[in-house]
Amino acid sequence: MLNLPQAENAKTRLLLFLWDLEGLKNTVKRGELHKRIVKSREKSKDYQPIFEELQELGAIAMTKKGRSEKVSLTQQGLQILKERLAKPDFKFEGPQVGTKVPNALLKWIRNMGDVAITPSLTPPPAPQIESYDGFKEMLLETYHRLNKDYNLGHLVPIYQLRRELGETVARSQFNDWLVEMQANDIVRLMVGEMPDITPEKREDSLTLPSGDFRYYVKHLNS
Repeated sequence: MLNLPQAENAKTRLLLFLWDLEGLKNTVKRGELHKRIVKSREKSKDYQPIFEELQELGAIAMTKKGRSEKVSLTQQGLQILKERLAKPDFKFEGPQVGTKVPNALLKWIRNMGDVAITPSLTPPPAPQIESYDGFKEMLLETYHRLNKDYNLGHLVPIYQLRRELGETVARSQFNDWLVEMQANDIVRLMVGEMPDITPEKREDSLTLPSGDFRYYVKHLNS
């Protein structure tokens, strides 16, 4: 199991190596990617949560056929990688595997002009939700879609709802309107157990004015 600093480091290395393996243009065998990212004294299974989280963020896309699993880098993943490498305080922690990281970084530096995200590849801004009623309609529509697609048993994680709605609503407005939906007996906000909780998922869940956390939404008419 990777600790938090190791996990954050691993996300950046995974995206960087996936880009280095031409993952933006083609699918890459997961086993080939493991050879790059898994360091000594680590196991491939240590990286399963990393793959899952990056997939949830839309940074990578994964396909499986039989026992073969392939990974590709999305435009969202490319943007995340650019932002992570550009942070002034970012650095790779601990010993790296041979010369793989510096060589990948050299390729990144030499090709910076080629990996810029062009306007044609950047999706248009999502329309903003400007009213409580509009938010309620969009949230319940998203709730029922996620509940059906992932068989969630009518307990949909708040972080998934927030990420699905994305930039259509401000974080503080999302919080206020979600609490208002509970006050109007439309949904119930619940604590529950979240075994795969991460700092990012906790942050994208809900903190009530009392300071208590809520992780799930249940539609009371479901």
